[in-house]
Order: sequence, then C-alpha cells, then structure tokens
Amino acid sequence: MGQTINEATGKMTQLCRKIVRVNIRWPEILDRVAVLRRFFRFIWNRIIVCSCCTSNFKPPSTANYRRLDRPNSPENAVEFEVADLRSGYESDSNLVNLKISLLGDCQIGKTSFVIKYVGDEQQRKSLQMKGLNLMDKTLVVKGARIAFSIWDVAGDHGSLDHVPIACKDAVAILFMFDLTSRCTLNSVIGWYNQARKWNKTAIPILIGTKFDDFVRLPPDLQWTIVTQARAYAKAMNATLFFSSATHNINVNKIFKFIMAKLFNLPWTVQRNLTIGEPIIDF
Repeated sequence: MGQTINEATGKMTQLCRKIVRVNIRWPEILDRVAVLRRFFRFIWNRIIVCSCCTSNFKPPSTANYRRLDRPNSPENAVEFEVADLRSGYESDSNLVNLKISLLGDCQIGKTSFVIKYVGDEQQRKSLQMKGLNLMDKTLVVKGARIAFSIWDVAGDHGSLDHVPIACKDAVAILFMFDLTSRCTLNSVIGWYNQARKWNKTAIPILIGTKFDDFVRLPPDLQWTIVTQARAYAKAMNATLFFSSATHNINVNKIFKFIMAKLFNLPWTVQRNLTIGEPIIDF
C-alpha cells in the first residue's frame, strides 16, 4: 500500500513539474506571437501598397479618429493625461491603431528617438529588417486605448523602396534632421516630396534631433539653423520641434501633440522661439 502511494505521489510531482514548465514558457510564446503578428501585418501592407501603385491612392481621413470626448471648457483646460500600458497582450477590442512614420537621413538619431519613447523593453520586441524598423507602444488616453505603430525607415538610398509602405495609412509623418548637420536639414524637402506621393493627409512634423549638441554651437550658427528650419516647417505646413533623445527633451511631447491633433484634445504647450532653448513653432 505504501509503495503504491509513493508511486502515485511521484507521478503527481512529475505532472506538476511539466505544468510549471509549460506555464513558464507562456510569456516567451506570447512574445513570439506578437512578433509574428507584426511581421504578417508588414507583409499584408506590402501587398496592399503594391496593388495601389497603379491606382489612384486615397489616404484615409483623420476624421475617423476623433472619438475622444472634448472638455466642456477648453479655455480653462489643462493638458490631457496619458498612461503607459505596459502589457502587450490585451484584447484588440476597443483599440485605436495609429501608424506613425519616421523619415530622414542616416545617423541623425531617429532610432534613438523612438527607443526613448517606447522604452528598452519594447525595443527588444521590435521587428527589424533591412532598411526598416517597427516598434509598438500602447497608451491609455481619457479611457481609450491607443496603439502606436511606429515605422522607422533607414536613411540610406537603398531604403527609399520602404517609403511607400511606411507612409501608406500613416496618420503622422515625422521628418527628422540633425541640428548639427545642415545637409540633413536640406534633405528634408526631398523626404517630404517622397512621402507626399503616398500620403497627402498625414500630419507633418519637422523634428531637429541632438539639441544637446546643438546648444554648443556658436549663437550665430544656431540662429541660422533655427531660421532655416522655421522656413522649411512653414513651407511644409509642419509643426517644428527641437528634441534630444539623450536628455528626453520634447520626445513625449511630440507624440502627445499628435494625439491632441488627431482627437481634438486640449493643447497647452506654448510656442518657444528663443535661441538656445528647444524650439517649438506651430
């Protein structure tokens, strides 16, 4: 009798160990499913954009995204609250998906900018391929769940083929340049013209990166760059931000600005045109 009990106990112990091992693998399985979902989404978008090359492309209207309640007294409104939703495995019901595209030359800090926003944990789960990097971030804004899908296009000549798929269906396009390199600012117009071939309604935002290095430049050179950047932003009908991923200057603010524009939310940030400070011009 005692031997039978010992055998049964041993079998139960082995079964429990198997269950524990299976449960331990669930997070790894869910991570792989999330990556596969982004990969198939990319493939599907590639198929769609190829089918649009020979037809008239009609970008989506941003009116579909105006689902959040406005305050009763906008004059006295404060800036809206944003909560970071860490878990990536919630149901897709009641989820608003927003696609953001990043364009600009190589080595200007685009990827560092995105990583600063999404966080190192999400960066490790990103879908990376030659010339293109996809990252996700899910937020809660006024009770609504917002999922940003951020498409970071590499700035080399070979990555131009990714511009159509990156810009199609995007609600905002971030045109980025290095504040310490005027040639990258001159390239912005070319990126803008390429992007507008595929998306004419996305919100344009002009972003100068590496502000922490920019402030070390001589004041007269700073003034020249600010003047040129403001002229480009006006020509593009874009809002201008100076940012720094290293010191997290205006990184979160830029994405809050996008949500404010899309959902008609209160925007309390003031223009800043002071030389030597992070410019915000709109």
